[in-house]
Amino acid sequence: MNNDHDPRSLSRRRVLRALGAAPLGALAMSAGRAAAAGTTLVTRPIPRTGEPMPIVGLGTYIAFDLAPGDPALAEAQAALKLFSDLGGRMVDSSPMYGHAETAVGDAVAALGGKLPLFYATKVWTSGREAGIRQMEASMQRMRVERMDLMQVHNLLDLDTHARTLREWKRAGRLRYIGITHYHSGAYRELAKLLKTREWDFVQLNYSLAEPEAERELLPLAADTGTAVIVNRPYAQGALFSRTRGKPLPDWAAELGCASWAQFFLKWIVSHPAVTCAIPGTRRSDHMRDNLAAGVGPLPDAAARRRMAQHFERL
Repeated sequence: MNNDHDPRSLSRRRVLRALGAAPLGALAMSAGRAAAAGTTLVTRPIPRTGEPMPIVGLGTYIAFDLAPGDPALAEAQAALKLFSDLGGRMVDSSPMYGHAETAVGDAVAALGGKLPLFYATKVWTSGREAGIRQMEASMQRMRVERMDLMQVHNLLDLDTHARTLREWKRAGRLRYIGITHYHSGAYRELAKLLKTREWDFVQLNYSLAEPEAERELLPLAADTGTAVIVNRPYAQGALFSRTRGKPLPDWAAELGCASWAQFFLKWIVSHPAVTCAIPGTRRSDHMRDNLAAGVGPLPDAAARRRMAQHFERL
């Protein structure tokens, strides 16, 4: 779950307003300016296939939970178009997220149905037949004939759904299969599952506020050739609460960071085991800010340590 643009992120809005009036250096240019200059989003290969994936994607929890007729759907549609225009691909959803799958499918249809997106969703129920019905419904709501990635949400009834996912993948209905969780309490079980090498993707929480995954799970994912999707990249807005009213360090510009959001995301996606982070938003200004973290330089190991140490001192 990744509702990262909540009311607690006031400092981010202040930063964005300030950036609107301030000149930025070449390393700190916005995603829009980067695209205009011919700079593209950094990609990482999905380990099992080598397929390139832009390192910043889009989560739909809360932000896209919009019922038909909701006036905010126009905002979501504009943000999704911008996401695609700037090179974003992975859009992650779930039947747990209310109307989010439908909002994504309808938005893409309204935009002509031709956005080159990577569709990811989840099965979140118990029982084989219930799982099949739910996955069929998800594909209808997102308007896809073949799902790029189907994940077992929070490991619910894992063994039952795993059999169906493997069958559907062999039949070509799914391209990749994965498992997810949002809490470190599930890490032991996730580690056991990664060691089977049966899963193409694992989705987990990882951020400067919740760095526990780097102790075992991220190295294990690298060793087993498992792609990693990071949810909760802003720890449900907690990172913005902690940095509220505090300026970026001067040296952040050297890393291409023009906002705290870029600082947080660059720290995550610079870990070599991370394939993609999925901050959630339907605001175009936040979308530009998020995607800007995926262009330009990424911190090396020494810079990542410096970033973490700075955050701990805040």
